[in-house]
Amino acid sequence: MTSATTVNAAGIQPQPAFPAGILVPGAPSRLMRIGLHALGIGAGARRPVVDALARAAEEHGFSTLWAGEHVVMVDSPLSRYPYNDQGEIPVPADADWLDPLICLSFAAAATHTITLATGVLLLPEHNPVLIAKQAASLDVMSGGRFTLGVGIGWSRDEFVALGVPYSRRANRTVEYVRAIKQLWSEDVATFHGQFVDFDAIRVYPKPVRDRRVPVVFGGNSDPALARAAAHGDGWYGFNLSGIGDVRRCVAAIREHCARLDRDFDRLDLSVSVVDFGTDELDELADVGVNELVLVDAPPPRAGDVGEWVRELAQRWLVGTASQSEPGCGGEA
Repeated sequence: MTSATTVNAAGIQPQPAFPAGILVPGAPSRLMRIGLHALGIGAGARRPVVDALARAAEEHGFSTLWAGEHVVMVDSPLSRYPYNDQGEIPVPADADWLDPLICLSFAAAATHTITLATGVLLLPEHNPVLIAKQAASLDVMSGGRFTLGVGIGWSRDEFVALGVPYSRRANRTVEYVRAIKQLWSEDVATFHGQFVDFDAIRVYPKPVRDRRVPVVFGGNSDPALARAAAHGDGWYGFNLSGIGDVRRCVAAIREHCARLDRDFDRLDLSVSVVDFGTDELDELADVGVNELVLVDAPPPRAGDVGEWVRELAQRWLVGTASQSEPGCGGEA
C-alpha cells in the first residue's frame, strides 16, 4: 500500500495505510500486528472507558482499535447468527452499542498513532454518499489512520427495521464500495449503477493517503472471501474456530486472487480466532495473516482499563521485538 509523505490539509502527518507489526516469537522474520476489538458495546460504549482504552492500547503497542456495528437488535431474531455454533449473537439485545464511526472519532481524539477500523460497518444499510463523506472526515481528523471495514449484514430484522431490501445486499455492497472509491478519488464524480446514481457531484474532504481509505471486507463464507479477494484492500475474518479455519479461509482468498490475477500479497489480512494461544502466532504469520485481533470486553470502570490493557499487552506483546519495521501492505 502506498502512503502520502506530506502534511495533509489538517496539518497532520498521514499514517501508513496499514501500521507496522511486531516480530513474532519463534519466527523472527515475520511481522504480526495485534489489534483490539473492545470498543463500542456495553462498558466499551462509555466515554471514560473509550478514552482510557484508546490511550492505553496506543501506549502499549496495539496496532488497531476495531469497532463493529448493529443499528438494531431484537429479542427474538429471525436470522441465525453466523459466527458461532449456537447461532445466537453473544451480546444482550438491550446492550448499549455505539455507532462505530462516532465511537472511533472519540478514540481518534484521544490518540495520535493507533489505527482505527470498523469491524465491520454494515454498508448496504447506509447511503454510500454519506459514508464516503463520513469515512473521509474521520480519516482527515485522525491524520490518515482510518480503515473502513465493511460487511453485507446477516440480520433480516435489521434490514426490515431500516426499510432496506435484504435481498441482493452483497451486490449492493460491492457497488457501494465502487461508488465510494470514486467519490474519494475524483473532484467531480459521476456514477451510474443499479443501486447508486449520481452525476457531477463534489464530496469533500478527500482521504489523506492518496485520496484512499483502505477498504477491508468482512465475512467467513466463500462468497465473502471472494468479495474480499476481488474488491478489497484486505479481509477481516471474525471469530474463526482455530488455525485450521484460518488456513481454509486464507487458502480460499489465495485461490480467488489467482483466478482474478490479483496480487495476494497486497491484501492485508486480519483475523480474530477463538481458543488461540500466543504459541500459535508464528503459525498464523506463516499462513499469511498480518494482524491478530483480540476480541474482549473491557472492565466497566475506566480506572481499571489501563491495567486490563497492560495485562493483555504483557501476554501478547511483551517479549516481541520493536515496531520499527514496515508492515504489509461478514457475511458480517
